[in-house]
Amino acid sequence: MPRMSDTMTEGVIVEWHKKVGDKVKPGDLLAEVETDKATMELESYNEGTLLYIGVEKGKSVQVDGILAVVGKEGEDYKAMLDAASSKQTTQDTSSKLKKPAVGSQESGASQQPTTNDQSKTEDQPKTEDTKAKTETSSAKVELPAGAKEIRMPLLSDTMTEGKIISWNKKIGDLVKSDDVLAEVETDKATMEVVGYEEGTLLYIGVEAGNAAKINEIIAIVGKAGTDVNAYVAAEKAGGNVKQVTSSEPAVGSQESGAGGHESAVSHQPTTTDQPPAATSDQRIKASPLAKKLATDKGIDISKVTGSGDGGRVTKKDIDEYVPASTTPAAAQDPVGGVIKPFVASTEEGHTDVPLTQMRKTIARRLVESKFSAPHFYLTMEINMDNAINVRTQLNELSPVKISFNDFIIKAVALSLRQHPDVNSSWMGEFIRQNHHIHIGSAVATPEGLIVPVIRFADQKSLSQIAAEAKELYGKAKDKKLQPKEFSGNTFTISNLGMMDIEEFTAIINPPDSAILAVGRIKETVVKKGEGFGQSNVMKLTMSCDHRTVDGAVGAAFLQTLKKYLENPVTMLL
Repeated sequence: MPRMSDTMTEGVIVEWHKKVGDKVKPGDLLAEVETDKATMELESYNEGTLLYIGVEKGKSVQVDGILAVVGKEGEDYKAMLDAASSKQTTQDTSSKLKKPAVGSQESGASQQPTTNDQSKTEDQPKTEDTKAKTETSSAKVELPAGAKEIRMPLLSDTMTEGKIISWNKKIGDLVKSDDVLAEVETDKATMEVVGYEEGTLLYIGVEAGNAAKINEIIAIVGKAGTDVNAYVAAEKAGGNVKQVTSSEPAVGSQESGAGGHESAVSHQPTTTDQPPAATSDQRIKASPLAKKLATDKGIDISKVTGSGDGGRVTKKDIDEYVPASTTPAAAQDPVGGVIKPFVASTEEGHTDVPLTQMRKTIARRLVESKFSAPHFYLTMEINMDNAINVRTQLNELSPVKISFNDFIIKAVALSLRQHPDVNSSWMGEFIRQNHHIHIGSAVATPEGLIVPVIRFADQKSLSQIAAEAKELYGKAKDKKLQPKEFSGNTFTISNLGMMDIEEFTAIINPPDSAILAVGRIKETVVKKGEGFGQSNVMKLTMSCDHRTVDGAVGAAFLQTLKKYLENPVTMLL
């Protein structure tokens, strides 16, 4: 059972599309699996004959539990089941699997010591099976000669897992050392994974769309025809990590022995909650989730037009379906007009959006920052009249267009030179004052917020900052940023001025000690001389970590920043 979502712990078999004895090819639909997020299709990545089905329709199985075995016709697959039994013994499946009565009695009998000869005779086969399983699972299986593992690499400093977006190779393809095997979505960006090994791709451990932990095996490369199934089974069962000494028989193996194999060969059990559309003489093509939603909403699924392959009805079709209703008689207005009755345009509903790796990391890091760093906030108004005039003049000469945000990056960098306490990080037992000035500039993407970093910003000209920022922003939106381009910031700027936000407070981006929230430039009336005039004003709000930056320190920094922005010519000296 693959992990089909980041929070998935088990899956329920909704439907098997193959039975024992059927031929299976890569890409064939084996089963439909209901996860904690949706009902998804499980495809085969192997070719052969379906030898064994371990989970009946309607039953659940834990992630990494054995669903089925594919191999050569007549091949003995029990050794593989035994290799995985050690992992199954550690899982408490009593609340998730409905065991046959006989299997339950046998399980209880095998776990209790007996003193009479009759009990010993009854339990002897189970004891031998358990001993064999213990020996099999405790033995470390070596990787076949010439085969090389490819594990999920650490692609960013905060990465804990990576989601496979797509595989560029399939099982059986020849792989060179510099070939890009897959594209992986991390908490920061989508990046390419290079195998650095040559040979034939023998095994893919994580399907596209699923996540793998750091250092988890995602593929194996070696000589064509090399059998790595035993090694993979031992790796998943933990046999290559530590020995299993438990003599408790596996629950899953009892089911397989007592009733699992028999049920796999026989017809699948019928569930009572199957939608009527699935049992009609003319089968309606629809996903199990769509059928369930249609039943819950009282929709006749035969009247829904499917948008999937071959007219298959999907969840989206059910959500967007507008039933044809008979219009009730129109009410008569006392004045004489006709009031049209209200007809709902759609059903009530909602959409659960799965979390991307980036969104999960944003949530984790900002919660840590908000509740570990004592924030306080300082707000100041900046007169931007001179900055507007200087920017107009510079853009007539600059090879790249300079934005107001570029002005702010440069002014902040120069201000940090004079206020090193703000250019610091809380390290737990000490405060680290950074001698370099790297300014992070937050960028919004559809997947979440990412912070490209302008390195040594205090040493660069406005044109250099503008050119580098433009390039980094483009990479961020295309999810092509490399780790060195979004890490190492010592101060962060978040600008929502272009979206007409006047002022806001931002959450500090660790490990920084402060973050500057930038509002829009607003025309306002101010007193000038004996009368009144118009000025362009921008509000800045700095969030400070009180562990490293005191109120007076933060205020002094903003005063310096104000001088640079209100007299931008001083930044050119």
